[in-house]
Amino acid sequence: MEIEIRTARPDDASFLGWVIFAAGRSHCPRGVWDIIVGMPENECITFLEHLTVTEAHHMFHYSDFIIAEVDGRPVAALSGYDPKQLAEVGQPLLEAFQKLGLNGSSRLDNQKGVAAILYCYPEETEGAWIIESVATLPEVRRRGVINILLEEVLEKGRRLGFGLAQVGVFIGNTPAQNAYEKCGFKVVDEKRHPDFEAETGSPGMKRLLLDM
Repeated sequence: MEIEIRTARPDDASFLGWVIFAAGRSHCPRGVWDIIVGMPENECITFLEHLTVTEAHHMFHYSDFIIAEVDGRPVAALSGYDPKQLAEVGQPLLEAFQKLGLNGSSRLDNQKGVAAILYCYPEETEGAWIIESVATLPEVRRRGVINILLEEVLEKGRRLGFGLAQVGVFIGNTPAQNAYEKCGFKVVDEKRHPDFEAETGSPGMKRLLLDM
């Protein structure tokens, strides 16, 4: 299997929407975007397509993703970014809801599930290069694709002067945690919340760091 790595483009929005959705669901029956968007899977992915191409540069913007292709077909992707260079994601979320003709404010306000997600989401470590939204198509999992992408995104961080990298993982997603630990990441802490577990099936999330 010959793997090619490239930077993402705006016309990758459909694939990146799936990547962000899959990463947000992890190994669970329901995930971050099921809760936030509150719509069927295909509509959640459409929402995320819109989110990747907003004008503002935020943590889910296409420009920070790198993609792995096999025979010209995208099979995996992840993002790497400097959080200090990003806009807040709140306004882009509202814009994506508007694209679907929905009132985003009413969906984001006072949601018990959204509050639980924010509680369990790993805090950004000062000075860390953040790796986010890691996902691979089921048919090519456990074939080394993510390891290649991780090495590529870590090298990008090093070129930008970072000496520390961070990634988060759902508690219970052992294959993902093993992949990160294989690259040298170590678990430093975790956050748990009963509402998060009630919504997703996972007790919470872990934060992993790597000295680059």
